[in-house]
Amino acid sequence: MTPTTEAAAAFARLVDLVRVLRSPEGCPWDREQTLQTLRPFVLEETYEVLEALDHDDRRALREELGDFIFEGVLLAQLCTESGDFSVADSLHAISDKLVRRHPHVFGPNAAGAGADGRPLPTTPDEVVERWEDLKARETSSKGEQRTALGGVPKSLPALLRTHEIGIRASAVGFDWERASDVVAKIEEEVEELREWLGEGASGNGARAEEEMGDLLFAIANLSRKLGIEPESALRKANDKFSRRFSAMESRLRAAGRSLSECALQEMEDEWSRVKQAERAASSRPDPGSGSAR
Repeated sequence: MTPTTEAAAAFARLVDLVRVLRSPEGCPWDREQTLQTLRPFVLEETYEVLEALDHDDRRALREELGDFIFEGVLLAQLCTESGDFSVADSLHAISDKLVRRHPHVFGPNAAGAGADGRPLPTTPDEVVERWEDLKARETSSKGEQRTALGGVPKSLPALLRTHEIGIRASAVGFDWERASDVVAKIEEEVEELREWLGEGASGNGARAEEEMGDLLFAIANLSRKLGIEPESALRKANDKFSRRFSAMESRLRAAGRSLSECALQEMEDEWSRVKQAERAASSRPDPGSGSAR
């Protein structure tokens, strides 16, 4: 059995299992679900896939991808029952789109120019630019007016939405030239916040919120310019802080101290010791490597 045949058989089995779960003889919980009740589960599974990616945990990724695909098949089953579309329709749609948006791979002139006479893309940036151009042409052919940022979902997490907005704006040439230019913008936004604080930091909460938003927007764009996905970077920073904070709390508890009893300086001293212990552990030779001899 080829990998493609095996995947097709496994996908068909999942589709059939979901159909049975939704049948009158199936599962009461699955039968009562709607498109809206499934929304939080789709979001949860998305973040669990991201967590597996963040930790480069392939075993967890295998399981989480299965859960994620299940949510997609379940959503499609609900739409099959309502007569809107089937999972096969969704699969055909994405396959057709991939072929259509990759003329440099699947087109009849994949080694030369596209149907419009333009050279086919050869770099990742050129591919993104051509993808957006093709998307705009498709929208226009349907009689719809498409804007550069119109396809960015508002429901995305704010940092991820900023990242996507930056990508779309950059694709049409509206971007900082260098990462250092974004750093200058960040410094400008910090200075504006500093001015607000110097004015007493009172009486204009709306301005503070606006300046803070501008600063976060600039930081997310610096992340994009550096090739770093900001949502993932912030999740890792959250994990690191939580790990160190818990270690600090455990060390203080072992010394008979609770956080509520400690002064800030005492906690900061213990925090520094936790960081030093982490650094020492990370620089320690791997016992399984030759350097441990």
